[in-house]
Amino acid sequence: MWSVLITAITVLGGTSAFRYYERRAVNRERDDEFIRHDCKDRITKLEALLEKSSYEKDEMRVQILELVSEVAALRTEIKYLTDRRIGGI
Repeated sequence: MWSVLITAITVLGGTSAFRYYERRAVNRERDDEFIRHDCKDRITKLEALLEKSSYEKDEMRVQILELVSEVAALRTEIKYLTDRRIGGI
């Protein structure tokens, strides 16, 4: 009688343990898949931000070159006006 009871408990316990580990494995796969998709989305967003940043950096370089050119032209004009004023006095 005891052996039948112990066998029944063992079988039920083994089945419950198997179901538990099976659910745990399925949940782990879902978590891994979620993390994988989340990482892909983040990488895509970061690549877009990097591309945008690169484009903005190139635009700023062009603006800086234009400003440097304008400053050089203004310096030349100021020097010309200063020399003309000093020579004209």
